[in-house]
Formats: sequence, structure tokens, C-alpha cells
Amino acid sequence: QVQLRESGGGWVQAGDSLKLSCTASGRTSKKYGMGWFRQAPGKEREFVSGINRFDKTTRYSNSVKGRFTISRDVVKNTLYLQMNNLKPEDTAVYYCAADLVYFDDYIRPSQSAYNSWGQGTQVTVAS
Repeated sequence: QVQLRESGGGWVQAGDSLKLSCTASGRTSKKYGMGWFRQAPGKEREFVSGINRFDKTTRYSNSVKGRFTISRDVVKNTLYLQMNNLKPEDTAVYYCAADLVYFDDYIRPSQSAYNSWGQGTQVTVAS
């Protein structure tokens, strides 16, 4: 099993940037894809971005495309989400997740494809 812990959230003004980190611990012999999700108050948790198990492919929701960048440092076992030009509608709790279900090259935007989750980090963007 893999344990995940997010950090880097905070309170910022619209137009500012933040970089979220997600550190993975635990062991698995297989490479796996990872993703970022977010949940705003009163809304469903939604897919933000994902990276496939070989870090060759990334995927973004339309709402963050061009502003957010996902990356991974395999040496540090850390997943990142660089968020630029933040907007008030980006306010949410952000979760990282690991796809320990499929172990293939696809990036799935569905929560059901991820079976290991962090505790979340709050991002608040003021207008």
C-alpha cells in the first residue's frame, strides 16, 4: 500500500501561484499513475490533473488547462501541482491520489480508478 500526504496549500489572491506537493511513502514494485482532485464546498470531488505511470502523459481538466502543471520527482517520491493565475473558483480542498488499481498507461479522471488518497490540503483564492 502507498500512503500519501499533501502540502503547500494556503490563502492567496487571485492571479497568484501556489505549488502543491504530495509525498508518497510505502512500497510497491509497480509504477503507478497519480492524480490531483479537488472538492469545493457543496460540490462533488472533481478531477484536476493526472500523470501516467511512466510520466510520459499528462491530462488536465478544461478548467485548469494552461494554468496548472502536474509533475513528479521519482527520486523524492513526490507529485507536484504548480498552479498559476489562480482564480476564486479554484478554491477547494485538493487531494492527491494513486492509481493502484490498473497499473496501465491511461489517465482516468474517475475517482474509482484511484484507491489511495491523501488527507487533502486547502487552497483558498480571494478575489
